[in-house]
Amino acid sequence: MNEVKVTVLVGGVGGARFLSGVRELLGVTPFPEPVVPAAGESAAGDGNHPRGRHEITAIVNVGDDAWMHGVRICPDLDTCMYTLGGGIDRERGWGRAGETWHAKEELAAYGADPDWFGLGDRDLATHLIRTQMLDAGYRLSDVTAALCRRWQPGVRLLPATDDRHETHVVVAKPDGEAGEQIAIHFQEWWVRHRARIPTFGFAQVGSDDTKAAPGVAEAIAEADIVLLAPSNPVVSIGAIVSVPGIRSALRTTSAPVVGISPVIDNRPLRGMADECLSVIGVETSAEAIARHYGARGGNGILDGWLIADGDHADVDQIAIGAAPLLMTSPAATAQMVRDACALVGVTAPEQNLGAGSPS
Repeated sequence: MNEVKVTVLVGGVGGARFLSGVRELLGVTPFPEPVVPAAGESAAGDGNHPRGRHEITAIVNVGDDAWMHGVRICPDLDTCMYTLGGGIDRERGWGRAGETWHAKEELAAYGADPDWFGLGDRDLATHLIRTQMLDAGYRLSDVTAALCRRWQPGVRLLPATDDRHETHVVVAKPDGEAGEQIAIHFQEWWVRHRARIPTFGFAQVGSDDTKAAPGVAEAIAEADIVLLAPSNPVVSIGAIVSVPGIRSALRTTSAPVVGISPVIDNRPLRGMADECLSVIGVETSAEAIARHYGARGGNGILDGWLIADGDHADVDQIAIGAAPLLMTSPAATAQMVRDACALVGVTAPEQNLGAGSPS
């Protein structure tokens, strides 16, 4: 069949597993190393996908990114890269397989802050290489392409932006007077406080001229279908869409935009989608999340919305479909992707279902 170009907006663990299903469906496997551009050149065309075959581009959330212990950490980019490259800790769903924690233990012995965020020894190597390349003048998209030379994900991983665009959380000021608020990094809110402190909102913190990374707008514009993975609607998909230029690209692309619900029976399977949705006043249900995204026929971004069997959604100008949404294996997830494509009339290849590489 003709080449199919799929662009997916993704967060971390759930997004990475969803990408495994897209790759499975399209029969895409790792390919020869891309050419890594020189500092200052665009990484947008190198692609970690083959020429003349189905192409998958993942636009990955960078709102969780942070500087800690002098290194730049990109949790969602790394989770996607490790998962697709076969290096993920499958039990945790994040971090490296076979990880050790000696550096974390030594930092704690020195009393280094933050003591609530752990860096694994294997994972630390990735952060060190990334930081060295950023210091040398490479863009984050360039660095990501270089790191993918080792992992060969078979998917082009693009950060939503090369600029700082961190998610911060507005919370009650500890020991402050009633009504006093401060903003803390998302990592501190979730990892340190487990989202169990009075919370009032989310904000993106970064440069005044933040823009989409090279290749992002083009990947949306040139796709045959754009998918929103079942990632957190607020701090993953929401953080991506908040990058200037991405929302408008989603609204103007000729490709249909289909979201996959992150809830089953009105509950997220993992993560903190319900905590984040409650902060912004959105019910944790398939219908409420679809209304939060909105229809492209109105002022939103969706043409289609795939929900779990047994759930309900009825939103004007959005095509609603139902399917099993448990990502129990790449093959099961591939069928989910097929159902999302069928919802808007995009034909996926029959022969590759279940035939891709394991993840």
